[in-house]
Parts: sequence; structure tokens; C-alpha cells
Amino acid sequence: MADSANHVELRGISKRFGTTQAVDDASLAVERGSIHGLVGENGAGKSTIGKIISGVYTADRGSLLVNGRLESFRTPRQAFDAGITTIAQELSLLKDRSVADNVFCGVEAARFGFMSRRGTQRRFASLTSSTGIQLDPAPTAGSLSVAEQQLVEILRAAARGAEFVIMDEPSARLSGTERDQLHRLLREMRERGTTVLLISHFLQEVLDLSDAVTVMRDGRIVRTSNAETETADTLIEAMIGRQLAGNYPPKAMPAQPGQPQQGEPPALRVRGLRRPGLGAQRGLDLDVCSGEIVGLAGLVGAGRTEFVRAVYGADPITEGEIQIAGEPLARPHARALRRPQWRSRLRPTRAIRRGLGLIPESRRDQGLLPDRSLRENISLPHLSRTTKAGIVSRRAERNLVVAAAAGAEVRGGGLETPVHLLSGGNQQKSLFARWMVPGLKVLIADEPTRGVDVGSKRSIYDLIASASGNGLAVLIVSSELEELIGLCHRIVVMRAGQFVAEFSHPDLDEAEILRQAFGGEPTPPSDRQTAEKQ
Repeated sequence: MADSANHVELRGISKRFGTTQAVDDASLAVERGSIHGLVGENGAGKSTIGKIISGVYTADRGSLLVNGRLESFRTPRQAFDAGITTIAQELSLLKDRSVADNVFCGVEAARFGFMSRRGTQRRFASLTSSTGIQLDPAPTAGSLSVAEQQLVEILRAAARGAEFVIMDEPSARLSGTERDQLHRLLREMRERGTTVLLISHFLQEVLDLSDAVTVMRDGRIVRTSNAETETADTLIEAMIGRQLAGNYPPKAMPAQPGQPQQGEPPALRVRGLRRPGLGAQRGLDLDVCSGEIVGLAGLVGAGRTEFVRAVYGADPITEGEIQIAGEPLARPHARALRRPQWRSRLRPTRAIRRGLGLIPESRRDQGLLPDRSLRENISLPHLSRTTKAGIVSRRAERNLVVAAAAGAEVRGGGLETPVHLLSGGNQQKSLFARWMVPGLKVLIADEPTRGVDVGSKRSIYDLIASASGNGLAVLIVSSELEELIGLCHRIVVMRAGQFVAEFSHPDLDEAEILRQAFGGEPTPPSDRQTAEKQ
């Protein structure tokens, strides 16, 4: 008989996919009305555990108990009927339907077989009042921000009377303010008696929210403990099975950050760049030198991603000049949008030929072909190197891919493995492998460690630092300010489409960078020193 205090309990659960043992003899008890954190590296088995509980997968061995009753869910619908639902990182909304339609999809108010709009409106108003989540029911889900779409998912769970909610990386795509709002809602859900299984790579988030934390490694449960007894360091050690010597690699400083060596042009030079929608009052200027790591800091919507996409040629520009190692990449002018020949000069293929690579913000939507092999994903931008008379040379392609994958330490499968079967960390490293080829001069990485575990993060940091040490110019966009401070030689702050401040190592002051990002006045050095002494 299960302990009545446990909402969900797993006993000796195992799950295998082909030759991969995803979960191995895992036992877990989640107390009713608690927030229970589940952490581990990518591929540790966390999401598989969540999918077994929610009915997406059926365990090969072991028992699942819900409210003390033995269950064996074959479909998510069966789990839903038992009060279990999942809010995943990749949201599953009907983008062309209204917020209200999404919230009540499958549990619509009906009268005589027809949907009752008036009844739906009353139910929606009652639901938002009880949850404290204020949303307009009329807009389409696709018109909302990511944070607002996540609120729709939470309302959907509430509308179904979900008592056990699995949240898989809920804050991975949220800004700091949006993350704070989500945390408040999670605490309110716990106060109302809802049980939450929180799967997250943000260890401090887990520690701040959770009552208990379970650590997984290689498909096994390492330990479950009270969150108050854990720290981020102890969780990391349990996750990777060893101590992690520092979060960031040592910085090998260029002679003069921001200044190229005598007689050499910057690896990347941007002058007077403007693009539609960036909102810049004046053109943007930026230099990144060989061997230098430069970070772009700013709030969501500041224009960082728009800027790097324009530099790469993924989006059109109206004015400005871009140079790679002194050679012009593009010189469009105000008539660029009306002249197709200018647009053709801004294609990414031109940037790639000149030695510029981009790791996009979303590997799922913009970076990878998930159903294609690792070999094809890595070699994709370099077909001109491996193709002769329109035919791909398998030998040339293999030589290029093997060296690149080894350089980026991509693991988890052979070259013919579909990339969606790799863990999130190895998927991200495969994007880095794509650019670990001779001739690369500048690498732009937009959110380089989003959605990866701490072990993979450190591998990516080492990869970036090593590439910089070998002379590569790196431009990083990251919403994690700690990451920028730990990696970069310089940080440029962007606000409302403009570069508003620049900081160089060792004067990378987190408070000052945030102040500039939010639009505050800089603190005078004398006041700053007084505050530090206090």
C-alpha cells in the first residue's frame, strides 16, 4: 500500500530505446501539494520519467502509483483523466485559435451539441479570477509572447482540473521578469494544493522553488533530498559524478581588447548598420578582433538577435557596411529593400564563404534538421567543399564531419544517427561542430547554452575559449549575464536598438551592466568604490 502523502510514486521503473537504457531501475516519490525538482544532465532520463508519468511512454518494467493506486497509462488521455498534465518547453498551442479556445480545447462549454460562447466567456472569467492569471481571451495564441503562451498552458491545466503538473524547462525561453512571474504562479499553485514536478536546468530556480530535489545521472536516481540541504555546487557534483573545477575556463586576454594587432583589420567590422524593425536612431558600429570574445547584453526586445541576424545576412539591412577580415561583405544603402540585387548580396551563403558562421537562437526552429543525420547537419553549410559536378564526395564529406564532430566533442551516436535522437547538449554541440572547419574567422553564437545541462555548458564554454585562443573572433548573445561576464573580454550593452555602453575585463560590473540595460544612469566610480567597501 502506497503512502497516502505521495501523489505519484515510481518503483523500479526502467525504459529502453533500442540500445539506449534511458531509465534504469528508478524509484521516486513525489509528495502531494509540493514542488519537486528533478535535475540532471541532458540524457540523464528526466524527460523520460516525465513522459512515463504523463502516459506518453509506457515503462518496460516497474510500477507507477497515482494516489496510492497502481496505474499503467497507455496514452496521455488516460493520465489526463487521472489529473496529470504536462507543460513542456516546446508549447503545444493551436496558434490560429483564440486564447479561450486553447484553454478549453477538449473541455468546451456546449449547449444542445453546440459550443456556448457565453458559457466559455463566463468560465474563462472565473478561471482567471481563481488563478490570478489575467489574459485577454480574444487574441490568437500565435500573437502572444512566449511568456503569455506559457500562461495559456497553465490556464489550460487549471481548466482540466489538473492536480499533478509536470513542467519541463518552463523558464528556458523567458526573460528575468517573465521568470519571476512564473515562479510566483508556481508557488500559488502549490498553495492551492497542486503538485508540481519541476524539470529544469536552472539549478538556482529549482533550489528557490522546490521542497525536495531528485538528482538523476545516466538513467538512474542518484539521490532525493530536502532542497534546503542542497546548493548548486552539490547538485552539480551529484549530476556529473565529480567536482566541476569552476564554471568558466580561464580567460586568455588579447593584448588590447577591441584593438586589432598592428597592421591587421578587425575580424568583424560593422559600420552604420541599420535594418528594418531594429528601431535604431543611428547606425550601429561594432568591431570584434581575432582572439576576442565579445558579448551583447540587454533585455528581451533590445534588438540583439536582430542585429546578429542582419550581420549574418539572414535579415536584410538598409544601410551600413560589414567587413570580414577587411573584406567587404555588404554595402547596401537606403534603397536596398527596393532593389533585389542588394538583397542577393546579403545572403548567408556570402557570409559563409567569407568565414562567418552563426549559431541561431533556437536550434529546433532555426538550426537543425532534426530528422536528418548528424553527418548531414554538420556538412550542410559546406557542400561547396564536398561537392564536385553536383555530386557529394562521401570521402570528403566524412573527413570534414569526423574532424568537426571530434573537435566539438559531439557524443551519443554515430554520424548517421538522426540528430533528434541526440541529447539537447549534443544537439547544441553539433551546431558548434558545423563551424569547426578551416577558414572560419568569426563565429556568432546566439544563446549558445540555452536548454543544455551544466556539464554540456562547461564543454561549450571550453570550446568557445579554445577557439578564441586559436584566433577565432567570437560574438555572443546571451540572456545570462553571468555567462557573458564569465566568458567575454568585452560586453556591449544594447537597449532599444542602440549600443548604449561598453565594458572591458576586468571591469565587467554586473550591476552597472544591468543599470545600462534598464536605462538607468551609471554609478560614479567614487560611489561604486564606497558601496563595495561597505
